Amino acid sequence: MSIQIRQGSAADLPAVHGLVGELARFERAADAFTATLEEYHEDFTDRFFHVIVAEETGSGKVVGMALYNFVYSTWKGRMLYLEDFVVDPEYRRHGIGQRLWDVLKERGRERRCKLMKWQVLDWNEDAIRFYENQDAEIEKEWYNGKLTL
Repeated sequence: MSIQIRQGSAADLPAVHGLVGELARFERAADAFTATLEEYHEDFTDRFFHVIVAEETGSGKVVGMALYNFVYSTWKGRMLYLEDFVVDPEYRRHGIGQRLWDVLKERGRERRCKLMKWQVLDWNEDAIRFYENQDAEIEKEWYNGKLTL
């Protein structure tokens, strides 16, 4: 299997949207996934988010992605926020996630980010193990807050 890791384009958004839908189902939150493909296109065009994709060479199928944006930490400075990180279940255990992760870190370094943050569900042991293997700190003392606008 040959996989190319590259910066995503607008042409990749249907596949990215599909992977996010799969993630929402996996996380038992399919009803909460309401962002439309049209919104993805609009927000990508406005550079509201960026995406790195893993594409199977030959077929052109997007089999994984890391969707992220840049934010600011008043304590640390520039920060990369990883919103979603998904590899199609059929393509897992081939190092694709690691390759996406490495490119994601490089994007943060290119923008002089000092910190990368994300969320992980407490029951997603495979993801937690992956992050811990990356020498990441999984914080347990902070609660998430959100407000629907």
